[in-house]
Amino acid sequence: MGWYLTVLRKYAVFHGRARRREYWFFVLFNIIFSVAFSIVDHSLGNPLAEGTGPLSGLYALAVLLPSLAVSVRRLHDTGRSGWWVLLGLVPLIGWLVLLVFQVQDSEPGTNAYGPNPKLVAAPQPMAG
Repeated sequence: MGWYLTVLRKYAVFHGRARRREYWFFVLFNIIFSVAFSIVDHSLGNPLAEGTGPLSGLYALAVLLPSLAVSVRRLHDTGRSGWWVLLGLVPLIGWLVLLVFQVQDSEPGTNAYGPNPKLVAAPQPMAG
């Protein structure tokens, strides 16, 4: 959950680099929350015409910018420009290429986008 909150704290930060762990934990929790909101929407009986209810729609809108930002930072970590995220607009092939880019390991050392995030301290779990 700490990685998810880290991405939300960097709400619209498109510079720097993001580790695979940061990106994939954000994706995991994003899917979990999206499914939970969809279940709540469905149980309340208020899905919209496309099947997306108001809660899941608001959640998707709220995490749109952080999702783009962490995707760009993840591409930076592999040594690619954030503009590669536009490849996702190409049906199927674009998503597959982006998936390959997102699962690749970090570029070692410092690249044009900053120091390797693996060498920087990981976020600490929140006390609670």
